Amino acid sequence: MTAREKAAALRSRKGGSRIAALTAYDYPTARLLDGCGTDVLLVGDSLGMVVLGFPDTTQVTLDHMLHHVAAVARARPSALILGDLPIHSYDSPAQAIDSARRLADAGAEAVKLEGGTEQAAKVRAIVDAGIPVIGHLGMLPQHVLEEGGYHRKGRTPEQAKAIHDGARALVDAGVCAIVLESIVPDIARDVTRAVPVPTIGIGCGETTCDGEVAVITDVVGSFPWFVPPFARPEGKVADEVKSAVKRYVERVKGAG
Repeated sequence: MTAREKAAALRSRKGGSRIAALTAYDYPTARLLDGCGTDVLLVGDSLGMVVLGFPDTTQVTLDHMLHHVAAVARARPSALILGDLPIHSYDSPAQAIDSARRLADAGAEAVKLEGGTEQAAKVRAIVDAGIPVIGHLGMLPQHVLEEGGYHRKGRTPEQAKAIHDGARALVDAGVCAIVLESIVPDIARDVTRAVPVPTIGIGCGETTCDGEVAVITDVVGSFPWFVPPFARPEGKVADEVKSAVKRYVERVKGAG
């Protein structure tokens, strides 16, 4: 399927079978996840922390994203390849179009940007350029420094209204889905019911959205130094790696 066909298929999942999305940052991981039936492979700017060792996503550049999007695209997955637009790569509609086109040229089949009503014009510009867009509301990692940390959203009427207004603006601008991050479950559920496109939640409760997205290192347990409180590890890959490497080191050092 083409990028537009994949995006349209994702949009049609509203109210139907739930969407399973995972982050992927490299070729082998993309192949493995695609083979398991993952619907969306998000090349997220979370790679700044779990791959590049930055303290947050604010140091991730477009060049970083292009490198990892291209690696995932070489796997030729059936899943939709979604590339994050990193901070300061979409400060204006013109810049947003240029950055989105570069991600698309690297292999992204859709792009994601953070924010609501203030981003509508940029979303519309990218969509008009022929590139599918997924929105992102709630807790916005690219704003972590100015907000002084990661805080759950939707706790106040003002925050809830801003999320609802943002969702409507993004839909009107042409998004095919919206990621909801760290939003109070009741508000996430309300937004999901109110919009005609799928919502994909992370940290919003397990059944509040039309699907879920998770960071792959959280799911398999390969990044033990920090696990978000809402994450549900399904494996302990870090322990397996350490065990295998210890056996290798002992074998090599004990030889001869």
